[in-house]
Amino acid sequence: MDIKNKIEEIIEKIKSDENFASKFKDDPEKAIESILGIDIPGDQIEKVIDGVKAKLSLDKADGLLGKIKKMF
Repeated sequence: MDIKNKIEEIIEKIKSDENFASKFKDDPEKAIESILGIDIPGDQIEKVIDGVKAKLSLDKADGLLGKIKKMF
């Protein structure tokens, strides 16, 4: 399993589907397994969850920086 590609796939799903974003917020493990269609071992699912959360945080920070730059 290519974790990096799966993280990108999950990020796109979160951004495009508010219902899925809510599921991810409530229970990330089940949300990820539902999109991938497989049961992922605990250590790998944690890496995916951490990667998704980190990427979402980066995207939010980039968005805020972009808005600040436009102000100046």
